[in-house]
Amino acid sequence: MRLLRYVVMKWRYSGPPRWSRTGVLRRDRHTCAYCGRRATTVDHITPVSRGGPRTSWLNTVAACGGSARSCNARKADRTPAEAGLTLRFAPRVPRWEELHPLTGLST
Repeated sequence: MRLLRYVVMKWRYSGPPRWSRTGVLRRDRHTCAYCGRRATTVDHITPVSRGGPRTSWLNTVAACGGSARSCNARKADRTPAEAGLTLRFAPRVPRWEELHPLTGLST
């Protein structure tokens, strides 16, 4: 078999990854940013209703959810300070390697 053409896709990884719910959970390793338990949902640090960006890596963190006692439900439509919660780690823009499906949770 002979390689006829080689296409370099540098443009694909030249900028930061696009925001996604799955990406936030992978970036935070499915760990709640408030309590450290397993995270199943994404929480906006500054609520969208208060002018926070909806799809920003720096405004979203993984949070535990699914019950009335979860961190996401406790925080509701407030900032973490107003809800009496503190972030265990600061949100950041992930690297492409962190979001790749084959290396996602192992990095």
